[in-house]
Amino acid sequence: MLPTLAVQGEIGLEIRWFVRRDPLGNIKRGDIVTVRSPLDPKRLLCKRVLGLPGDIICVDPTGLKAPSTEHVVIPQGHIWIVGDNTANSRDSRTFGPVPMGLVQTKLVARIWPPSRFTIFRNPTEYLAYDT
Repeated sequence: MLPTLAVQGEIGLEIRWFVRRDPLGNIKRGDIVTVRSPLDPKRLLCKRVLGLPGDIICVDPTGLKAPSTEHVVIPQGHIWIVGDNTANSRDSRTFGPVPMGLVQTKLVARIWPPSRFTIFRNPTEYLAYDT
């Protein structure tokens, strides 16, 4: 999740209860979540949510990992996740939509080191929409 989170040396504050109680109710586009890797369940991935069930996603607008014209509809019970460092991220562009059952936590803050303390505010909540 570079540049948002370092690979090591940082500690985040996570919320686990939201996944069990209301799987999709508390996950929004732009949130940072941890998920079990669909390719290797022993690995935990930290990624940003880009798509929710029913969304139509361009698989890779850059054309690096898939044709820029390829789109997918996110199925019910799944999300689309991407890393902030898109050029070097293994994410839904590689393994497709991720089942909600693999979501472990939602990150709400970086608490260590203190000099980099950050509350993760969802960037999509600040977009203005015309009605």
